[in-house]
Amino acid sequence: MPTDEITLLPGSSGGAWRGNEYIASLKDEREVWCDGRRVDVTGDPGFRPMLSTLAGLHDAQHLPGRADEMLHRSDTSGNLVSLSYLAPADRDGLSRKWANSHRWAEASYGQLSRIPDFMSNVVVGLYDYRHELAEVNPEFGSNAENYYHYCRERDLTLTHGLGDPQIDRSSTPADRPELGLRVVRRGADGIVVRGAKQIATLAPYAHEVLIYLSPANYLREDPSYVCWFAAPLATPGLRVLCRRSYADGSGGLSARYDEQDAMLVFDDVFIPMNRVFLLDDSQAAVRGFGELNKWSLYTGQVRYYHRLRTMLGVASLLAQAIGVDKFRQVTDLLGELTSYVEIVRLGLAAIDAECRPTPSGLLAPGSTGALDAVAGRFSTRGSEIIRQIGASGLIMQPSDADLGTSELRAVLDTYMCGREMGAEEKSRIFRLAADLAVDRFGMRQELYETWNRGDPARVRSMLHARYPDLQRCETQARNLAEGRNDTT
Repeated sequence: MPTDEITLLPGSSGGAWRGNEYIASLKDEREVWCDGRRVDVTGDPGFRPMLSTLAGLHDAQHLPGRADEMLHRSDTSGNLVSLSYLAPADRDGLSRKWANSHRWAEASYGQLSRIPDFMSNVVVGLYDYRHELAEVNPEFGSNAENYYHYCRERDLTLTHGLGDPQIDRSSTPADRPELGLRVVRRGADGIVVRGAKQIATLAPYAHEVLIYLSPANYLREDPSYVCWFAAPLATPGLRVLCRRSYADGSGGLSARYDEQDAMLVFDDVFIPMNRVFLLDDSQAAVRGFGELNKWSLYTGQVRYYHRLRTMLGVASLLAQAIGVDKFRQVTDLLGELTSYVEIVRLGLAAIDAECRPTPSGLLAPGSTGALDAVAGRFSTRGSEIIRQIGASGLIMQPSDADLGTSELRAVLDTYMCGREMGAEEKSRIFRLAADLAVDRFGMRQELYETWNRGDPARVRSMLHARYPDLQRCETQARNLAEGRNDTT
C-alpha cells in the first residue's frame, strides 16, 4: 500500500488525465532549452503541435467505447487510472493491458516511440522488482512501491535517459568523470547527482525522469556511478537541452509527432531519499535492467507493429496511385513488407503465449529478444521499399499552397495527378511517404528504430548467448557432421 502523501499536480482532478489537465500540469519551473532559447513547452510554436497530439491521446482514453479498454478503477483511491500502470496478476489483466497498449499505439499510428504507455510499463517493472531492491536496502524496496502508486494515481508521463554523453567512447568515467552520471554527495535525507544522460525522448513533455542504467554502463569501476532514482523535470539544477524542433508548419508528420529528444544535465541536483531506488550495487542493477523492461519492451513492439502497418499502408497506396500495384517487382516488395508486419504480429502472439509468473506474483510476457534483434533491419528495409516504389515522386509533389493557386491548378491537375487519383489526393499520399522515409523526421525515426532497444550488435550477441536451446542445436550439428542418425 502506498505511504506517500497524495499531492496532485496543477490541473489534475486525480486519475487519468484529460488533455487540458495534462497541458496545465506542464506549467511549472522546468528549464527546457531549444535552439538557444529557454522555452515554455505549453506555448512555444515548436512544441505546441506535439503537445496537442499528446493532449488528444489523453482525451481519447475517456471516450465512450474506449474508456473500458484504457482505464480501470484504482483499488486505493477509487479514481479511474490508466491501464498502462496496471500491474497484471492474471491472464485477464495482461490481456487488458495489451489492449490498452494497442489503443495508444494505433491512435498515434506507431509514430511515437516513447509514447507515455512505454515508461508507465517501466514503472510497473520497477514495482515488480521491489523485493530484490529491498534486499539491497529495505528503503529502496519501499521507495519503488510508493513511487509506483505515486505515478499511477497521478497518471505521470515519464522519460528516461539511459546513455552517457557521446564525448569520447575510448575513455571511461575512471578517466573522465563527466562521462557518467554519478553521486557526488550523500546524506540521510538524500543524494546529490552530477552529470548528464541522453537521449531522453519526450523529456520536455514529461512530468518526471526515471534514471536507471543500461547494460552498457552498469558495471562501473566506481559504485558512485550506480544510481537509480526519479526526479520531476522542474527540479532545480536539472536542464533539458532539446535538439532543434522538426516542426516546420507544413502540417506533416513532424508537426504532429515530433516527440523531441533531449540531453538531461544534472548540475548538482538533490534527490530526496524517498526517490532513490538503488545505489552502489552493480549486480542488482545488472539483474534489474531486464526485470524493469519486461512489460515495456513488449509494449514497444506493439508500437512498432503499428508503425510497420502504417508503412505497409503507405507503400500500398503509393503503388496504386501511380498504377504500379500489379507490377511483379512491386508486388514482391509489398509482399516483403507484409511479411515483416506478420512476423511481428505472430511474434507478439507467441511472446504473450509464453507469459509466466514473476517472483513478486505478477504475470509478465516472454522475451522480446528475437523481435528486438530484427526490428531495426525491418524498419530500414521498410523505408527502402517506400523509396523504391515512390521513387522520384517522393521529391516532386505540389504543396498545399501550389494546389490552392488558381493559376497553377489546371497544370497540376494535368501533370501531377495519378492513375485514377486527383493531384490533391496523390500529393497528400506522396508527402506522407516522404515524411516517413525521406525527410529528417523519417530519417530520425529510422535511426531511432535501429538504436532504441540498445546497441544492435549487443542485442543480437545476447540473444545468441542466452538462447536456451543452443546446446541442442550444437549437438545436432555435431551429429550431422559425424554422420550419426538422430535416435531421440
